Amino acid sequence: MSANVSSFVSGGGKTKARIQKFGGFLAGMVIPNIGAFIAWGLITAFVIPTGWWPNAYLAKVVSPMISYLLPLLIGYTGGKLIYGTRGGVVGAIATTGIVVGASIPMFLGGMIMGPLGGWLIKKFDQLVDGKVPTGFEMLVNNYSAGILGALLSILAYLVIEPVVQGFSNVLGSAAVAVTNAGLLPLIAIFIEPGKILFLNNAINHGVLAPLGIQQVKEVGKSIFFLLETDPGPGLGILAAYWMFGKGMIKQSAPGAIIIQFFGGIHEIYFPYVLMKPFLLLAVIGGGMAADFTFVVTHAGLVATPSPGSIFAEMTMTPKGGFLPVILGITVGAVVSFLIASVVLKRDKTETSGEDLANAQEMVSLMKAESKGQSNVQKAAQMPNLIIFACEAGMGSSAMGESILKKTIKDAGLSIEVRHAAVNQIPVEADVVFTQEGLANRAAEVAPKAEIVTVKNFLDKTTYVEYVNSLIK
Repeated sequence: MSANVSSFVSGGGKTKARIQKFGGFLAGMVIPNIGAFIAWGLITAFVIPTGWWPNAYLAKVVSPMISYLLPLLIGYTGGKLIYGTRGGVVGAIATTGIVVGASIPMFLGGMIMGPLGGWLIKKFDQLVDGKVPTGFEMLVNNYSAGILGALLSILAYLVIEPVVQGFSNVLGSAAVAVTNAGLLPLIAIFIEPGKILFLNNAINHGVLAPLGIQQVKEVGKSIFFLLETDPGPGLGILAAYWMFGKGMIKQSAPGAIIIQFFGGIHEIYFPYVLMKPFLLLAVIGGGMAADFTFVVTHAGLVATPSPGSIFAEMTMTPKGGFLPVILGITVGAVVSFLIASVVLKRDKTETSGEDLANAQEMVSLMKAESKGQSNVQKAAQMPNLIIFACEAGMGSSAMGESILKKTIKDAGLSIEVRHAAVNQIPVEADVVFTQEGLANRAAEVAPKAEIVTVKNFLDKTTYVEYVNSLIK
């Protein structure tokens, strides 16, 4: 098994790591603002003319939120990722210039201008560091941010906005053409393997979400929100293991189904695919079948369901659209299950709990190049703040945080534990728990923190070992 998995993920490691890092940065601008997207989606689902309770007066909120609030939040977050609050403010000012006058929601513009504003104000501060006369620091800080922000806003309005709008129009037209030609289901050939390689955040939030938002603005719903978030193919894989797996693998599948289908943490099924790489055929087949069903039944959602839970999918479904969405998810799960069943029945190689652990480790390694650290590094002193970090700062890190908190509490210790995206680890963190593949990035963001790596965020062993090292 190890050879198969290694050969499946080998090659192009540095390029893959760069793509994953870039995708993680894009997702880092969107994921902290998912609540705002959901708020907009709920308001849209209820008050637009085709909504549950149409209300022309309340519907006036929809357009300002999508045209101004969401792009500005993305721009602010992008700038903040580069240079804290100061970078966020300049990033938001710069983003304002690109949203004014645009006929489409400028999410892509926010992803450009926000980080650009943060980076430029950071470079300015580095340039004048130590050169500002005493007593003029606040004056220089405020006016430098204001002047730079104003110039970037004008530049965005006059130059960058037309370019981004043109690019978005071309991309949108291409997506519509592919959809109209009935070729959209083929996108599963790229999306499903991309998810296994942890490009899901980049695909969903960086590409599909902007296209979906534009389509919602035009027709009230979008199929693009379903393409990556569909829990059906993963459900089929786990169900097949439940039916035809053996030993620990079979026993672990029901719990994984609950986490994946109801909790929306799709990463839980990735190791099961990596144990048998031919199961990629199952998730691709399930994805294509689901997407074809979505196209035929005109399924769509009003906003990105995040995480990709069946509950989130239903919440974002517009009035009258439940049957197409449920049907597509069901078809995807059934097709994935049938193909996976054939693969598992014909594969005579034995799989064990060790195989699953190895695959889970490989999943972590694929996120980035491992730093090669040991699982547990002893703390020099009792930490004040422990951060559990994952790629997006939502699913796996929140679950790991919960388990670690309980372990610390059971040991009678009083240590604050929080979760965060790996790109947003607080500077005051003393210890960072993260997957092995994210250790490099965690060390870059929090160079003074102790990095403790874990293979499986649901495995308490590492947490117990660490806590025991504190009380010895």
